[in-house]
Amino acid sequence: MTKLFRTDADIAVPHGAGCRCALHGRRLFTGALVAGAMAPAWAQRDSEGVRGDVGSESQFAKLVSAEEVEAAAQQQYTQMKREAAQQRALAPDDNGQVLRLRAIAQRLIPFADDWNRRAGQWKWEVNLIGSQQLNAFCMPGGKIAFYYGILQQLQLSDDEVATIMGHEMAHALREHARERMGKTAATRVGASLLSSVLGLGSAGDQLLNMGGQLLTLKFSRDDESEADIVGMDLAARAGYDPRAGISLWQKMLQASKGAPPQFLSTHPAGQTRIRDIEAKLPKVQPLYARADKPARKYGPPPPAAAKGN
Repeated sequence: MTKLFRTDADIAVPHGAGCRCALHGRRLFTGALVAGAMAPAWAQRDSEGVRGDVGSESQFAKLVSAEEVEAAAQQQYTQMKREAAQQRALAPDDNGQVLRLRAIAQRLIPFADDWNRRAGQWKWEVNLIGSQQLNAFCMPGGKIAFYYGILQQLQLSDDEVATIMGHEMAHALREHARERMGKTAATRVGASLLSSVLGLGSAGDQLLNMGGQLLTLKFSRDDESEADIVGMDLAARAGYDPRAGISLWQKMLQASKGAPPQFLSTHPAGQTRIRDIEAKLPKVQPLYARADKPARKYGPPPPAAAKGN
């Protein structure tokens, strides 16, 4: 008998604004910057797709231990699953949408270690959370979660799910969380030293911290753009149509009216993303054209009944 699964629970988002989870709030391990960028894991592999459009490993990521970041992510992911299970909002293994998500993930994961040498050692996990939030993420170490709301409210096709999943996997593979933590450590140390040298005191710290926040916003937008194009590459190689990114962001635009302007957002504006996706399509369409296609097509959950019906 299938377990009762709630789809309207109130589940905290691990990576929300002001998050104080173990991944973001723990004391950072810092070390010295290494001179010269390391070659990416795919440096000796083919140059098809968008690999030539993505830079080398961030120097800031080297300020933080990958093992510590992944361990913290595992801890937070386990806690999130526990809280969801307590509310009957962790979808069971036989749920149709869980089977769908895991089938799509199994097609994308074989291409992950081309982007990160550690990915082959990750214990990938995919779960569905019964919340109406439009959200999905992949934590460091390959811990993926989709929220029921994004599947149901946007009525996502398999290609659109693969686009989102590839995007979120790209954040983990490109170690954006680790990079942000390194930047935070460097900004705090740099701001303190500069305030001391200039004799600005605490007022100077506040001004410099504000500047650091704006710097973080810029880098976050860059991270999002990079995840978009790497995600397209992953999805195309796995046999999912990369043109789905266009319809996905059209749906997101429709669902997120009133979003903040691009300059003050950590995400590029939807129309900007659509244009960027269109510009990269010629590089990934050949990958999709010759990729093995999924033998089975799934579909989204039934739309929610209109209120009052």
